[in-house]
Amino acid sequence: MAKAGKKYRELRTKVDSSVKYPIDGAFDMLKGLTFAKFDESVDVAVRLNVNPRHADQNLRGAVTLPHGTGKTVRVLVFAKGDKEKEAQEAGADYVGGDDLVDKIKEGWFEFDAVIATPDMMGSVGKIGRLLGPRGLMPNPKVGTVTFDVGPVVRDAKGGRVEFRVDKAGIIHAPVGRKSFDSDKLQENMLELVSTLQKMRPQSVKGTYIKGISISSTMSPGLRLDSASVLEKLV
Repeated sequence: MAKAGKKYRELRTKVDSSVKYPIDGAFDMLKGLTFAKFDESVDVAVRLNVNPRHADQNLRGAVTLPHGTGKTVRVLVFAKGDKEKEAQEAGADYVGGDDLVDKIKEGWFEFDAVIATPDMMGSVGKIGRLLGPRGLMPNPKVGTVTFDVGPVVRDAKGGRVEFRVDKAGIIHAPVGRKSFDSDKLQENMLELVSTLQKMRPQSVKGTYIKGISISSTMSPGLRLDSASVLEKLV
């Protein structure tokens, strides 16, 4: 295992791993844990009381963050006819059909999100083995296979984040950049947690959200007091 650098170790001394910090002030503290010379991504990890091996607990979805992610998202849309025009007017960076399929087969991946109309999925399926491992395959479960392309393109450009529970029952998602005001980071995180609350499977018994932590690209994580987070949703 690689040894942590000196600057990172210094930051670790400022965080008590045995403490669960209240949400108020947590993002201010996180913003103070920095030595990087770039605008780091701020990420949230939510540990859920779910078993992903059960179909109803293998959670997958998307959330549109009220303050965006701070990242420029390049959106590709597979569509034709009026839907192609709708996607272009909504701000899609690339719109097309088989021409884009062929381009991707040749190794082109200069895009961050993919949306497709249902009638284009036959063509998109031909490159599923290329898009899937990159997390780019359109999926009706997260709303990226739809005829309603305009709103979905605008959401993708404006801060839509897809998430999926991992094998350990944890959801990982970005909620902004360190340059964001703390209140905006908090509001983005609360939108994510609220969305997860609404997705709670009926089969889950007892405590659903077992833990929440926040971190940035180069910082140690802060464990949050889940109760103080959930109180903000009431």
